[in-house]
Formats: sequence, structure tokens, C-alpha cells
Amino acid sequence: MTRIERRAFSLVLDSSLSTATGEIDRREGIALRVGESPPGVGEATPLPGWTESLEACRSALSDVSNPRSALSILADRPAARHGLSLALADRAARRADVPLYRHLGGGRRVERLAVNATVGDGSAKETVEAAERAVSAGFETIKCKVGARSIGEDLERVRALRDAVGSDVALRLDANGAWDRREADRALSALAGLDVEYVEQPLPADDIGGHRAITDGSVPIALDESLAGRSPEDITLLADAADVLVLKPMALGGPDRVVALGRRIRDRGLDVVVTTTIDAVIARTGAIHAAAALDVKRACGLATADLLTDDLGSDPASVRDGTITVPQTPGLGTDGPWGGRDA
Repeated sequence: MTRIERRAFSLVLDSSLSTATGEIDRREGIALRVGESPPGVGEATPLPGWTESLEACRSALSDVSNPRSALSILADRPAARHGLSLALADRAARRADVPLYRHLGGGRRVERLAVNATVGDGSAKETVEAAERAVSAGFETIKCKVGARSIGEDLERVRALRDAVGSDVALRLDANGAWDRREADRALSALAGLDVEYVEQPLPADDIGGHRAITDGSVPIALDESLAGRSPEDITLLADAADVLVLKPMALGGPDRVVALGRRIRDRGLDVVVTTTIDAVIARTGAIHAAAALDVKRACGLATADLLTDDLGSDPASVRDGTITVPQTPGLGTDGPWGGRDA
């Protein structure tokens, strides 16, 4: 029988995170260590609105005795499946003496990935100041939150932001589904001349028809929340409702699923980015390997370590000049709370 160790954890966020079900101020989950000689580590950190509840995740993992066979029965428990699949992939990559992204099918050596900086909702002055700090730190892609204010106020913020950072910095906006179709039409028309890379989730998650209607090429559209709770097959069918899909390994059931889905999406003519769900170091590093396996060229939402006040272990992925390190040691590259690889 395969040995499985489970450790519950709770990590405080530096500031509250807005989700579809409200504000959260900590991330709670289960770290896993699976097998021996060598073991692999994984992380299951549910996020309300995206995955099963913490209670359902904990229950699903407590029932597992054979991790590999359990993967097939955890389709409706994406965080639990993520933890198991990541641990098994980490173990397999260590056995093969390759970095995890190569085990996941990465075809070439990838040492660093572009990452974006995120600017929250604030006044035009606050938005510009935050973006200028990010650009000074080397970030070449800025993601700005919109939708909490009026369309007019947001347009003022975006115009000020574009003027401040210039044309060499990519600018993407995230509305988190805040607009209706009329508001989205107005916003996209006004944004057409501001060289916006894409607007993420302009309409509510379930309004796929609306996204199809506004995907006319004037401003590219990305879908994020609309992917939650959908099967990989259903997600593939969204090709006519967006230009970019935002893939979250924790919400989709593991890095293996993200890599397979990302390739399928690209075959349909869409592009992808990979982001975390504000995870601890194990899952965060797994997302980095998934993005490296896909060799994603767009900036990804992976530079999220500083959103936590503490972590599960040492972080092998430093952020420098708008890029993040892809670990090259065998396996995942972090031991999480165990701090060592002894079985």
C-alpha cells in the first residue's frame, strides 16, 4: 500500500482576497506526501467558488488509500485531485531525474517565465503609482482590476495608467464578471484605442452567450471564472467565446490536466495563461511547471508568493525583472512543510 502523509495548514493573506462567495483572509488546505524512495509532495487548497469546500476536500483525501486509482474518481473534487496528481507527478519526475515540467511533456529547457504584476482597485493616482512601482521592478505586464467602480471612473484610471507606463508595457484588465452586456459594450468600445492586451471576464461567469456576442476582435477577451466547474471537454468548447483562457491548476484538478487542456485549446486557435489561486509554495511551484511545460509566452499570474504572510516551506522560484524562476532540480523543486526528502 502506498504511504500517504497529510498535513493541514492555514496561511494568512497579506490582504483579503475577493472571491465569488465573498472575502477571504487566509488559505487553508492539506499538504500531501505520497510514497517513499522517493516521496512526492502535493497540495490541496480549495478556493470558494472555484473548487469543492475544504470539508469536502478533506473528506475525499481521508478516504484515499491508493492515490493513483483515486484520481479517476475525484473529477468533482478538483483541489483534492490536484494534491494527489501533483504529488504523483513530483515523485515520478524525481524517479526519472528530470524537472517536473519535463515530465509533464515540456519539450525544451525553460529557465524563466514572464509574470504579470497586479494592480488592485484604487483611484487613478493610486493605480498609476502602483503600476509605476511594478514597472520599476522590471514587470512588463500589468494586470489592473476594474469593475468595482463606474465605467467612467475605470476608463479614467486605464487612460492614466496607459499614459504613465507607455506603449512598451502590456496592459490587461480584469473585471471579475462585474459588467452586464451594455456596460461591457461601452467599456470595450472606449478601450479599443488604448492597446489593451485583453479584458478578463467582462461578463458574469455563466453568460457564455454574452461573451460570444462581444468577442468581435476590437479588444481581446479572456475567460477565467467561466471555467470553474466545467469539464475539460466543456472548456474546449468555449473557443468561440474568448481569445485567451486562464488556466488555474487547483481549479482544474492538477497540472497534468492543465497541460493536456492547454494543448487542446491551442489546437482550437486560442491562447492560454496559467495562474495560481493564491496557493502555498507546493501548488504555486506546480503551476510554474505547468506553464513551463506549455512554454507559455504571455505573462502568467504566478508571482503571488508575496500575497501570503507566511508559507509552507522554502520557495525555489524567485521573481526578478518581471520573470519567475523555473526550478531545474528533479521533481517539483520544493519539499513543503517536510523540509527534506527523507521518507
